[in-house]
Amino acid sequence: MARPTRSNDWGFPRWRGYEEERAAARVRLCDRHGCDAPGNCPAPKAPNSPERWYFCETHAAEYNKGWDYFAGLSAEEAAKREADERRDASGFSESKHNAWAGPGDGSRSRDEMRALDVLELEPDADFEAVKLAWRRHAKANHPDLRPGDAEAAERFRQGQAAYDVLRAAEERRQWKPV
Repeated sequence: MARPTRSNDWGFPRWRGYEEERAAARVRLCDRHGCDAPGNCPAPKAPNSPERWYFCETHAAEYNKGWDYFAGLSAEEAAKREADERRDASGFSESKHNAWAGPGDGSRSRDEMRALDVLELEPDADFEAVKLAWRRHAKANHPDLRPGDAEAAERFRQGQAAYDVLRAAEERRQWKPV
């Protein structure tokens, strides 16, 4: 008759480490072909789909770099979807006033990023740089300096709208609730 082995779990001190099991740990491998790293980063297979890929960190970063959530949608459909999702995710914008994030790290809205593109600025530009770029843009495209140039007038209107968006965003950031 075989004698059962004794467990190290009994008594004090506890000889075996906590959270340690005798059975082999189940590890999900990365879904990328040929990768043997643990796949602990879920990624959607398609927009609004419950199915997920599971990648390692390296392949998740590669996947996210090429991900376009609005692929295959017209500009109107993409704007409508963005507006719907902003309306649905309003509870998450509640903590904006904490301002723990700096510019250029996802703290700017899509409208602000478009405005920065119009003024040819980097995502982490401060408001002083915005003012200077807006003045330079206005001097180059003002209708009084270029009469009869419809393209310059349109660029001037786009620059003015971009400045208005960035100024309103800066005012929101400066406002502190009491």
